[in-house]
Amino acid sequence: MKLSLDNLNAQLAGTLLPVYVVSGDEPLLCGEAADAVRAAARVRGYDEREVLFVERGGSTWEDVLRSADAMSLFASRRIIEVRMPSGKPGSGAAALARAIAAAGEDLLLLILTGRLDRAAQNAEWLALAQQRGGWLPVWPVDLARFPGWLRQRARQAGLTLDDEAIALLAARTEGNLLAAKQELDKLALLLGPGAKAGVVDVAASSSDSARFSVFQLGDAINSGDAGRALRILDGLRAEGEEAVLVLWSLLRALSALQSSADTRVRRVSFAALATRAVRADRMAKGLMRGAVWDEMTLLAAELCGLRPLPLSWRQLRLQGGA
Repeated sequence: MKLSLDNLNAQLAGTLLPVYVVSGDEPLLCGEAADAVRAAARVRGYDEREVLFVERGGSTWEDVLRSADAMSLFASRRIIEVRMPSGKPGSGAAALARAIAAAGEDLLLLILTGRLDRAAQNAEWLALAQQRGGWLPVWPVDLARFPGWLRQRARQAGLTLDDEAIALLAARTEGNLLAAKQELDKLALLLGPGAKAGVVDVAASSSDSARFSVFQLGDAINSGDAGRALRILDGLRAEGEEAVLVLWSLLRALSALQSSADTRVRRVSFAALATRAVRADRMAKGLMRGAVWDEMTLLAAELCGLRPLPLSWRQLRLQGGA
């Protein structure tokens, strides 16, 4: 059975499945889903819980199988929680399959893992888990759905936020759902239940906790949104992202722009963009003096179609080396 965050609670209110797999890279949503499974199990008498971390230096698959086969010391129902970050059991696939088969009326198996790639989604162990129970893939809340998600969470916290407040909170917590929840909880404590919060309230109580990825940077550049692209770039720099990885995203955008009929190509010469990219690459590799993040900022702005800043004669002379 394939589950979703929307139907999980309804399913848990019915017959409890012997196996649940929760996968994804969004800690808040994955944690809440796992909490819901545990709570439903406790109501049904699953009083014992054992957590096994299957990773380097942690538990082995033999430990998982041994725990699944063992009888409860107190003759009560048990939860065995298996955490495997990669989602790929490797040589332990057979042991995991046996543990899934061992789950039943007195043993609930809860498997927590990161986002599953295509190969992992087609793995035999996951197919078996879905035959015996349910798989809940948790996906990030994208930018388009984020304001709606914030409104829903605000209602759960007993708050009503106007459009400007939602927009500011979305900008300050994008990509960081845990921070968004914490900000809403803080607002609820400050303003009290049933309060209406405006942009001034959000500005006074919240800080910028947004998190970005290089893929979001590429998306912003491809759409020509210079303001968003530069904000993401600044966020990546603040988070300590590797300059070479950020430059990779910019070069991908440059390649895509070259092969398109986008009008930005006419506003900004491709040769000038390529020159800027070469300079950034040499700076990132330590082959040329300069501030690589500043150079990437200029490149990102120009990729979005803003008027380029000309290279000075001194910059051109330094192009040949450090």
